[in-house]
Amino acid sequence: MQTAMRALEVDGLLLTTEAEIRYFSGFHTQFFESPTRPWFLVVPANDQPIALIPEIGASGMAATWIEDIRTWPSPRPEDDGVSLLANTLKELPQRFGRVGVPMGQETLLRMPVTDYRCLANKVRPIEFIDAAGPMHQLRFIKSKREIEKIRYVCQLTSAAFTALPSAIQTGETERDICRSLRIDLLRRGADSCPYIVAGSGPGGYDSIIMGPT
Repeated sequence: MQTAMRALEVDGLLLTTEAEIRYFSGFHTQFFESPTRPWFLVVPANDQPIALIPEIGASGMAATWIEDIRTWPSPRPEDDGVSLLANTLKELPQRFGRVGVPMGQETLLRMPVTDYRCLANKVRPIEFIDAAGPMHQLRFIKSKREIEKIRYVCQLTSAAFTALPSAIQTGETERDICRSLRIDLLRRGADSCPYIVAGSGPGGYDSIIMGPT
């Protein structure tokens, strides 16, 4: 990624989402379900990543390979990590005066817009540019371990769907059936099953995105 960052002419990369932070650090917590805590990871163009996180996550982040961990007592609405993040970005060696942030298609910024605007003001003349392209290109290429994990979960999912007809009975609701499928997936080794849809009724189904009724 750092090679792509230098080609993009940015001094660092700012990451804010669960998927991005987990991809680069290995940090995995259910606390991302809370919308009240922002989490940041800064990847310098020529150095190791820096985690800037609520202090409640310090011990968890310390269990990853990240060594530079900076915290603040969140929630702190008046300054929820913004000053800490701004100072960190200003500490980066300034070659280009730009920091990449995934802004394009299939990305989002997991921090309040007001905080982002405040951050942009605090780090001037550093500017933020879109780094979605290099991020997508990097994640297109799967490691051997990633491929093994994808194969594993696809195989257990196929096995669960194959076994489903013999595990359900006439008269069960969509909720009952989805519950049975979720339990089977977990027993077979899935870590979680956040996206299970169901559709039934006379003439078939008219949606492939809705949960059970």
